[in-house]
Amino acid sequence: MTIGATFETGTTRQPATSDGIARVGFREAFMTWLKIGLLSFGGPAGQIATMHRILVEEKRWIGEGRFLHALNFCMLLPGPEAQQLAVYVGWLLHRTAGGLVAGILFVLPGAVVILLLSLVYALYQDTAYLQAGFFGIKAAVLAVVVASVLRIGRRALHGPALWAIAAFAFVTIFFFDVPFPAIVIGAAVAGLLGGRLAPGHFRGGSGHGPGNPASGDTAVDHALADQHGTPGRALLRQALWVAVVMGFLWFGPIALLAVALGGDNVFVQQGLFFSKLATVTFGGAYAVLAYMAQEAVNTYGWLAPGEMLDGLGMAETTPGPLIMVTQFVGFLGAYRHPGTLDPLLAGVLGAVLTTWVTFVPCFLWIFLGAPFVERLRDNPMIAAGLSAITAAVVGVVLNLAAWFALHVLFGRVETLHLGALRLLVPDVNSLDPAAAVLALGAAVAMMRLQFGMIPTLIGCFLIGGLYRLVLG
Repeated sequence: MTIGATFETGTTRQPATSDGIARVGFREAFMTWLKIGLLSFGGPAGQIATMHRILVEEKRWIGEGRFLHALNFCMLLPGPEAQQLAVYVGWLLHRTAGGLVAGILFVLPGAVVILLLSLVYALYQDTAYLQAGFFGIKAAVLAVVVASVLRIGRRALHGPALWAIAAFAFVTIFFFDVPFPAIVIGAAVAGLLGGRLAPGHFRGGSGHGPGNPASGDTAVDHALADQHGTPGRALLRQALWVAVVMGFLWFGPIALLAVALGGDNVFVQQGLFFSKLATVTFGGAYAVLAYMAQEAVNTYGWLAPGEMLDGLGMAETTPGPLIMVTQFVGFLGAYRHPGTLDPLLAGVLGAVLTTWVTFVPCFLWIFLGAPFVERLRDNPMIAAGLSAITAAVVGVVLNLAAWFALHVLFGRVETLHLGALRLLVPDVNSLDPAAAVLALGAAVAMMRLQFGMIPTLIGCFLIGGLYRLVLG
């Protein structure tokens, strides 16, 4: 594909294709992924909302359909789906280098902040000032999440069949705690059958048309234009190469530590434990928190019981995936079992190792599977199945938004079980009026007054922090 004219984007002139669609420069992509990493608050719902707002709506680098197609795949994988989605889109734009940059920058800001907070926690065990500052951020992110659910739902749910799947997904996961993989498998089966029996009811909304972020004329589409002819045998060779290299990067450091320090060393134990955790974290961090807490507290003695909640509080109020709480666990475990090392140095090494084995597999899953997933995108039967999965994902994201709203707006939320039914019942007396006002104000600022996300987040950060420190 030849390079044609250029066109204006703000104050910079970007290279364009012959039909006027901009190519995304690597430097611009780097700065955008850094921005997303710094703004990735609010757990997976907030992070996906942030990426959707920036990549689909503002920059229009990727269309709605392909964004949801990538999200479908990432939701099927173990590990943090939002970070894997960033890797996927980075890979779409600039192949391996783009995926590495997108995934690393998505994690790096939060990793640095949590490492610093872990050092402070080990020395002082006091994070009150940070939590006060991010009180307002959480309220603003709630508004971002709700707005994102509304936008994605309007564009992805076309027809009663897809609406029914989305509603069914929400009810089963929110009220019956059905595992996410089971919901996805059920939606895929429904889509495949529906695509054969009533294909007109299982076409996701793609919204074609010039300038529409849902259309196929995006930077990603042009970046992939020369990739469609890659032979299947070449893809298999590439997959084997990816598996060998990434597998070595994943397990090589653990093997070296085992040879040098012995299998009973805390670093080897952490490397193996968190590697295992990285393969079973389906459905997000909350799905494995109980297991991780039990093992870290009772089996290994890395933490005291209440400290896991402190670590989760750090992960919830800092950028990056919630599974970053593993870094806090790794830090404290090594800090308290340093061997011959200085405790703080051991803690830092434990945190780095834990982060490494938690996130290297995320790159492996994407680099291994994304080329094949893109090949399946134009298959009509697969497209019907993925449209159904997309509808289910809307219901799941709505579940995440509802869970997040309950825990932002109420200080106490009780879980009641009535047979198979699970109810999250907030204590109305624990309603936080300040959080509700901030969330409502953020929603009005972004959806009615068209304020940007960054000014809204900064404003809520300052207002919420001041309120908590002075009056809260």
